[in-house]
Amino acid sequence: MKKNIGNALALYPTPLVVVGAMVNGKPNWLLVGHLGIMGHDHVMVSLAKAHYTNQGIRATGKLSINIVDEALLPKADRAGCVSGHKEDKSGLFRWEMSENGVPMIADAPVVMVCTAADFYGTPGFDNVICTIDATYADEKVLDQDGKLDYSVLKPVLFEMPTYQYLKTGEVLGKCMTFGKECAQE
Repeated sequence: MKKNIGNALALYPTPLVVVGAMVNGKPNWLLVGHLGIMGHDHVMVSLAKAHYTNQGIRATGKLSINIVDEALLPKADRAGCVSGHKEDKSGLFRWEMSENGVPMIADAPVVMVCTAADFYGTPGFDNVICTIDATYADEKVLDQDGKLDYSVLKPVLFEMPTYQYLKTGEVLGKCMTFGKECAQE
C-alpha cells in the first residue's frame, strides 16, 4: 500500500546547472536545481524572485545554462552560497562571452546559450521559458557521432528535499528495448 505524502514534488533528481547572465555590466552566476525540458528546443529555469540574476535576465533577455560536472562542483556550490546582491561573483569562474553577449563558464563541459522567450510567475518564483540558441560542448563529452555522451559527461544531479548532490549512475540499457521484452511475456 502506498502512503500519501502530500503534494511533494517527486521529479528529482535533476541536473545541476549554473545560470549565467550579465547584471549591471558584469557576469553573475547562480546555482540552479529547478529546471525542465519543454520540448526539443525549449527549457524552463525556475528562479526564486529575490535572486540578483533575475534582473539581468529580464534586462538582456539572455542567459547561459552551464552543466555542472564533479570538477566544477565546488565553485558551482559557492555560486549558490552567496547572493549577487551581497558579493560580486563575476570572478568566480573563468568565463568567455558568447556571440550574443551571454557569459559562459569556460570550464563547464556543456553550455546552452538561451534567449528568454517568456516569463511565467508563480508564488515566489520567476520561471523563465528559454529558447536554446546554441549549445557548446567540450569534444571530450561527445561520442563519435557528435552527440553528448552522458556516460562521459557525468553531470552532477540535484535531489530535493534533502538538498544533496548525486553522481550520475550506470547505463541500464537502450530506450525502447525493455518494452519489447515485456510484450513477449
